[in-house]
Amino acid sequence: MAKCTFKASIVGCGSVGATTAYGYLLSGSVTDLALIDVNKGRAQGLALDLEHALPFTPHIEVEASDDLKICRGSSIVVVTAGKRQEKGETRLDLVNANKKIFAGIIPKIAKAAPNAILIIVSNPVDVLTYEAIKLSGFPKGKVFGSGTVLDSARLQYHISEQLKIHPGSIDAYVFGEHGDSSFPVYSSANILGKSIFDFEGFSKKKAEECFKETKNAAYRIIHDQGFTCYSIATVLRELTEAIFEDKKQVFTLSTKLNDYYGHKDVCISVPCVLGRNGIEKTIQVPLDQEEQKLLTKSVETIKEFL
Repeated sequence: MAKCTFKASIVGCGSVGATTAYGYLLSGSVTDLALIDVNKGRAQGLALDLEHALPFTPHIEVEASDDLKICRGSSIVVVTAGKRQEKGETRLDLVNANKKIFAGIIPKIAKAAPNAILIIVSNPVDVLTYEAIKLSGFPKGKVFGSGTVLDSARLQYHISEQLKIHPGSIDAYVFGEHGDSSFPVYSSANILGKSIFDFEGFSKKKAEECFKETKNAAYRIIHDQGFTCYSIATVLRELTEAIFEDKKQVFTLSTKLNDYYGHKDVCISVPCVLGRNGIEKTIQVPLDQEEQKLLTKSVETIKEFL
């Protein structure tokens, strides 16, 4: 009987790549793990550190290199490589440096792992997801960005702090750019069908405060810690398990639009159904007039950088 394998490759072993690998190790989300970094020693050091934890974790076969050929046989390739957002920088400030890096790595990944799903994490994620679709030649459903999944989780957390209800019970999501033009879809935000605005003590002012905290979260964490990694690594574990288990789970992922409220030929975050074949479809949810304007603004922001 053939061995059932689910291989993930992580391209870029900085803080996000390393934390994602550690998340995979603890959860047993993958059976095989390839670590690739332009600094071969960094990839090999990370691999050895993870291997030393194997007596206490689910077993994973780990390999490391600076050669993208070890992506071969991957079910998914997580791309975190690129210049990191520094204090005072917006995600869009990283465009040119990271486009150049992608031009060098995406075609090689596509050649080594032609059947893989590419998950783009590097910033600006919406611009780079669009680039990765072009450079790989893969169908758009097989290439997507982590998008506003983390933004949505942050929003749910900040609302939960106000309502004293578990964040996993809160249906409130962030759409658009993973960046400054993102926006919350409050018109349909609810807990088991009850609008969050019908809960005692929650108001439009509180909602604005929650989104302000959500929007500024990355800047605050970068200022205090130097980088963000743990929450995005948890997101990547969730996406990986949704693919492996063919969950058909809905996430706000950065995907190439095709007539979503009239918008197309741009990658931006909207609700997507994620399964074993990648993004299977997008869901056009009701947006009020103000939210539709904000979606247009976000699309126009991203299109300036394509």
